Amino acid sequence: MHEIERHGDVTRVRLWSRMGAAAGYDVSVYLTRGVLIDTGFPRAARELRRLVGEVHAQGAIVTHWHEDHAGNAARLAQLGLPLDLADETVAMLRTRPAIRLYRRAVWGRPPEFPSTFERLEHPALRRVPTPGHSEDHHVVWDAERETMFSGDLWLGVRSRVMHEHEEPHRIVESLKRAAALAPRRMFDAHRGPVADPQRAIAARVTYLEDRIGEIERRLREGWTDRAILNEVLDGEESVARFSFGEYARANFVRAVRHHATHD
Repeated sequence: MHEIERHGDVTRVRLWSRMGAAAGYDVSVYLTRGVLIDTGFPRAARELRRLVGEVHAQGAIVTHWHEDHAGNAARLAQLGLPLDLADETVAMLRTRPAIRLYRRAVWGRPPEFPSTFERLEHPALRRVPTPGHSEDHHVVWDAERETMFSGDLWLGVRSRVMHEHEEPHRIVESLKRAAALAPRRMFDAHRGPVADPQRAIAARVTYLEDRIGEIERRLREGWTDRAILNEVLDGEESVARFSFGEYARANFVRAVRHHATHD
């Protein structure tokens, strides 16, 4: 299922599956300058293939390897569409890491990425490394139009739920790197167009730094992770149970503890 929105020179295609709709999950693929930003999830392969034909897409740029963003990269490569994605992303897609049942149910598991594919080189669009959400995460920057496609970097000012592998300190660094580009427009993969992106990014940085500081202070005082979770992050969300803890606020606390221990 999908919905199309027009934002001037940018087209947003919101994609969701039946299971995703029930869980409140959707993801967006963007079209700008004839290029797709991300490829959606495997269960949306038919809709994406139709979109590619209708708009005569010249290629696609992938922000990171997660199946809701790179889920159809292999299929587009097999169609002969040029792709721009990091070597780390290619390696992950060829490895095909196992994903948990809830992710397979909502998004589907991507097919193996082909051994060869055509590389996309676009003069106006470039990937900027912004790790933290994943090691291979990038935003896509259009300097001429002062437009950023932020993938999963921003996700909302007060978003506290994190995957097991996320690193909040690195996310803060990456947000600051993105802010230095001074975007006039920003399109988030799950929230859509973001009003006043520079202020939104700054607010996100402030929120994360404040939460990290509060967690670190309580760790020094000997608080348990559960007590910190309830006091600093307002307890857990239902998605933690649905994802068996892979996607949870508790992961925020664990990540800060891990960083403090190994710093």
